[in-house]
Amino acid sequence: MSQGRFIAKRVLQGVGVVWGVVSIVFLLRFITPGSAINAVAPLDADRETRQAIARELGLNQPLHVQYGDYLVSLLQGDMGFSYVRGQEVTTLVFSKLPATVELAVAATVVAIGLSIPLGVVSATRRNQPVDWLATLFSLAGISTPNFWLGIMLILVLAVQLGIFQTSGRAVAAVEVAAAVVGPASFVKTLRLWLAHITLPAVALGTYFTALVTRLTRSGMLDELGKPYVRAARAKGLPEAVVRYKHALRNTLIPVITVLGLQLGTLIGGAVITEAVFSWPGLGTLVIRSINLRDWPVLQGSLIVIGTSFVLVNILVDVVYSSLDPRVVND
Repeated sequence: MSQGRFIAKRVLQGVGVVWGVVSIVFLLRFITPGSAINAVAPLDADRETRQAIARELGLNQPLHVQYGDYLVSLLQGDMGFSYVRGQEVTTLVFSKLPATVELAVAATVVAIGLSIPLGVVSATRRNQPVDWLATLFSLAGISTPNFWLGIMLILVLAVQLGIFQTSGRAVAAVEVAAAVVGPASFVKTLRLWLAHITLPAVALGTYFTALVTRLTRSGMLDELGKPYVRAARAKGLPEAVVRYKHALRNTLIPVITVLGLQLGTLIGGAVITEAVFSWPGLGTLVIRSINLRDWPVLQGSLIVIGTSFVLVNILVDVVYSSLDPRVVND
């Protein structure tokens, strides 16, 4: 199978997954107790008023008709209208998406920057104090709830030491990039951005860091014992070349897969972290929509999160097939 056919197959599978997500999210509104009319109608609304609202929202139509209309609207880029907020759902959801993606990418950068070097050092110094510390860090990172870690980081680094901000998002990453033209402005903007994003990125990426550290260590230990590594050393290649150019490169294939899966998970799983740090992303929007029973916004948010997860996984498959052409024929 060619790489083009492999990618096309993954894209078709992704379309099927997105359709499944849309269908499940649509049905959730009908199996959840309560009615979407209650979020729009006044508390003292009479029966005629409620029926008029149902007709306006299309809730008086059969389920299959509502489902078909919803699919057609989605294909046209229309996720509906939030009567609770008085806004188009598409505009509202996509205005919050950049903040969530920014936080997820920042958490991924933190995880990669710490986990891969730590995993390599741990593997090359097996059963030494560095290895024990890395193992202890991995266990602590996997076992620590991110919401508790976020609160502790706020109390210590923000409240007590005043190094970082407690919550919010003062500037976006694109504003930092735009400030490059003015050095003074760039430094000020970068410091402000780091002051707000560091703590939520660390809190969100800690579990990810611990997971990739253990995976990198395990992969490096496996690769360092293979014949090609011994042959490279026998040729007199520097140890750094053997470790990083040969062993680490082969170790990164499963690591990249996990990175892609976790990045999609971070986009959808940042709800609690965003709530702790009042980060204005999709997670915060989802929680508020649940409290307000704003079903159009909740549906749109879940669909965007699910679609983002699928797109990230397709991208991972493309990268994976480039690094290891054998997967195309699997």
